[in-house]
Amino acid sequence: MTVTVREATPDDAPAVRDVARESWHAAHDHVLGRDRVTETIEEWYEPGDLEEPIAESRERSDAVFLVAEGTGGIVGFAQAGPHAEEPSVASLYRIYVHPDRWGEGIGTDLLEALEEVLAVAFDRLWLAVLAGNDVGVSFYESRGFERVGVQESDLKAGVEEYVYEKSL
Repeated sequence: MTVTVREATPDDAPAVRDVARESWHAAHDHVLGRDRVTETIEEWYEPGDLEEPIAESRERSDAVFLVAEGTGGIVGFAQAGPHAEEPSVASLYRIYVHPDRWGEGIGTDLLEALEEVLAVAFDRLWLAVLAGNDVGVSFYESRGFERVGVQESDLKAGVEEYVYEKSL
């Protein structure tokens, strides 16, 4: 099934939340626990809270929020922007694909489109992924990201995140 990657609009926020809910539970329940994942989704993916970063990314040249849309609606999304501490580095804030669509290349399509936009303003792309998220770790490593560190996650005590970078 073909998908189209496009710039997100504020109207996409409810569908982004739906994809986030399904993908977060599939990728993180075994690491963080179902209740903590549900709390995180409620905190980070409220449609009203998503509309602002989506709208803001449409106005900035150093930020991007993309969705992957198929015939049934939105099946994935990705957001990136400036790294908080390094002006030449972009941060991948989030990239998720509905678990029913994993393995179809949608994440790769989103990542490649995001990298194309970011390469204009940044030299490298940075991200952190939960160490127990095997799907995410495998995805990033197969897309040329290099593990450059480990840090403790803010999501749950005792949980680590792997830090990755990639040249743009």
